[in-house]
Amino acid sequence: MSIPIKTPEEIEKMRAAGHLAAEVLEMIEPHIQAGVTTAEIDRICHDYIVERGAIPAPLNYHGFPKSVCTSLNHVVCHGIPNEKPLKNGDIMNLDVTVKLDGYHGDTSKMFVIGEPSILAERLMRVTKECLYLAIKMVKPGIRTGDFAEAIQKHAEQHGYSIVREYCGHGIGAGFHEEPQILHYGTAGTGDLIVPGMCFTIEPMVNAGKRQTKLMRDGWTVLTKDRSLSAQWEHTLLVTEDGVEVLTLRNDEDLPRIIRHPS
Repeated sequence: MSIPIKTPEEIEKMRAAGHLAAEVLEMIEPHIQAGVTTAEIDRICHDYIVERGAIPAPLNYHGFPKSVCTSLNHVVCHGIPNEKPLKNGDIMNLDVTVKLDGYHGDTSKMFVIGEPSILAERLMRVTKECLYLAIKMVKPGIRTGDFAEAIQKHAEQHGYSIVREYCGHGIGAGFHEEPQILHYGTAGTGDLIVPGMCFTIEPMVNAGKRQTKLMRDGWTVLTKDRSLSAQWEHTLLVTEDGVEVLTLRNDEDLPRIIRHPS
């Protein structure tokens, strides 16, 4: 499979889709508190996306029943919103993908309900550091294994493990395109990064062992040892001299455009 390279027109559409996806995570923040159900969060996000002329990409994707993924505590990814209220101390990954004007923006963020435990806070921080570390490395000429190794090393240095069954992906007119973006591996291996590529980096980091199990609903992925799991995700565009973070939020201490002088 060849890796799609985006045209200038496609890049503009990717920017718009990425901006909307980031906006959804900013909009929903005040609603995420104890007593609110993930089904309510799903409904608010759904309405916001549809009102802006976009489509929530997860809805009916291979049969997924909701518009966003809400993964709590020991749920690694693809948690299905339900009627159970959030409670103090919960941590939740909210994964939003919109399709706007035929192109996708995909991003996720960790939210804390009330006060997190010290363990949860540390896990979320290290996972975010893994993502930022990788983003800052992206530029033409490197390989996907270069930042995959950096993510794995950073997580493991803190005693955590990287989920291996799920990975980042190319993105554009398709929700999931080539290349596959692993979050573990060896520098110098993997696909060559070239300008015009768009993909997600979305490390899933477990406080315990890396093994996961899939629930009977066919979607919800849990840590096998019931340890906490965290994930952060951005959609990226490879530029001529670095990277542009298409799903950057206002609350982030990360430049939208990172340049690497040659």
